[in-house]
Amino acid sequence: MDYRDHRPHLNPHLFRLLASGLGIRQSSRLLGLSLRCTELKFRKLARHLWRLNLNFRGPLPPGSRLQLDELETYECRRRTRPLSVPVVIEAETRFIVWAESATIRPRGKMTRARLKALQEDEERLGKRIDRSRKSVKRALGRAVELATGLETVVLQTDEKSSYVGMAQRAFGRHRLVHETTNSRLARMTWNPLFPINHTEAMARDLLGRLRRESWLVSKKKRYLNLGLAVFCAYRNFVRRRFNWDAMSPAQMLGLTSRRLGWGQLLTWRQDWRGRSLHPCWSGLGSSRLAGMP
Repeated sequence: MDYRDHRPHLNPHLFRLLASGLGIRQSSRLLGLSLRCTELKFRKLARHLWRLNLNFRGPLPPGSRLQLDELETYECRRRTRPLSVPVVIEAETRFIVWAESATIRPRGKMTRARLKALQEDEERLGKRIDRSRKSVKRALGRAVELATGLETVVLQTDEKSSYVGMAQRAFGRHRLVHETTNSRLARMTWNPLFPINHTEAMARDLLGRLRRESWLVSKKKRYLNLGLAVFCAYRNFVRRRFNWDAMSPAQMLGLTSRRLGWGQLLTWRQDWRGRSLHPCWSGLGSSRLAGMP
């Protein structure tokens, strides 16, 4: 995937820095790259990892539990351009099924200064449209693709009313077991939604674009989506589920035979979908081809 790259040996180092909470500017300083070069490398690596996340998915085993939640962030301006980020995970392994961002309308206290800023944004960018429902439906659709072999689908969410109908339409009323938890409960280990709350807290820590009151915030939501692809690849394939575990979430689900290294995820191109080469493939007879007929 590093075809025509300049200094391709720095790609794994950039992946490591971005997945460790650093921003584009600090990464460019540490690697000795120009800011523009680092931006272009980030976009290329993130699009590659986004495709890899899709290619490496597989059917969920019996007994899997899905959890859905939304966290809020913003693009460029916190007061006027909020975003919702629906996240779907498999609770036992902490495998991230899907995460993406969607625009939502500003809410909360409307001061005179904030109303003026909203008016300026609407005149320049148009009225902000709430696309959170469509984004949640897409996230549930990604989960449906992995849950086709399950007789019963257990989905755990908070008590947001819109989740009920969308989940029933996605998975089917006859096989859905929808468990809800009050979002005001303390986010401790005994909370049924602790796995996804912990995943979101980890995302805010390791993805600087999600931090509150941070100058690492994405200027446009499409770049936040690329950052989410980097985090998902790291969480699913590189990092252990817990510090005391030996396996990654993808390995626990049987999607990979072992934990993958930083450089291994950035080897073969993944834009041929099922015909893309496995990242660990090194030659005929030495490893299998993922998805090849």
